Amino acid sequence: MIRLIKTELMKMKRYHILWAGVALMLLTVILTLFTTLAEDGTVWTYSFFSEQVIKNNMLMIFPMCITLITGYIINCEIKNDTLKSLLTVPVSFRAILTAKLVVAGIFSAALGFVCAVFTAAGCFAAGIPGFTVDGAILSLYQQVVVNLFLYISVLPIIIATSRSRNGFLGGVAVAFVYGYAGLFVAGSSRLSQIYPITASLGMAGYRSYEAYWNLPVCCATMAAVLAVSAGMILCMKDRGIKKKGKLKF
Repeated sequence: MIRLIKTELMKMKRYHILWAGVALMLLTVILTLFTTLAEDGTVWTYSFFSEQVIKNNMLMIFPMCITLITGYIINCEIKNDTLKSLLTVPVSFRAILTAKLVVAGIFSAALGFVCAVFTAAGCFAAGIPGFTVDGAILSLYQQVVVNLFLYISVLPIIIATSRSRNGFLGGVAVAFVYGYAGLFVAGSSRLSQIYPITASLGMAGYRSYEAYWNLPVCCATMAAVLAVSAGMILCMKDRGIKKKGKLKF
């Protein structure tokens, strides 16, 4: 498995779609900057700006973004007909998929780092006050952790569409709706703890000064998603790839 993960990490440089993830992190910050231009009496500071970036990223960008990128990486083996060769090595589809999912998790954390850098740059560009080193470190920590747990939240969607040629495109649409639904769930303190998308905020202590999150419940939610994802992988059988309702090797 370690060898497979190392191989997948080396293959990452081939995937130009990874730059789309970076561009979408920049888009999140730009959209948040447009919000700051609205004269609604809100006092913007660096910490508040960072919180808004995290919220916008959670609701509109990241679930769709990481589902698209991970699905594309998995689908490349099918589209380029390299999966047939890999399965004869023999390497099971479950092992290949697991390695790709681990690498996608690493990339999710990396995108959190990128978004934190863009957040700091946007703060200086817009002249938003209140930047501190401690605040920047907190922003970095929260964005990396939230991205990682948002990725875990959409894992079942990614896995469910991993065996269909181009099936990940449907998964992207589902992930977008799944993420945006967090806007409505966030209004309930109880539902926020058990809805995976919003529970990811609790894992990072988002707005912890509001004493809003029940960390054990959030952890249980994420553990349940991981258990479902692991179960889906374990139940897979290496019988080929679905294409137009048929299995094809």
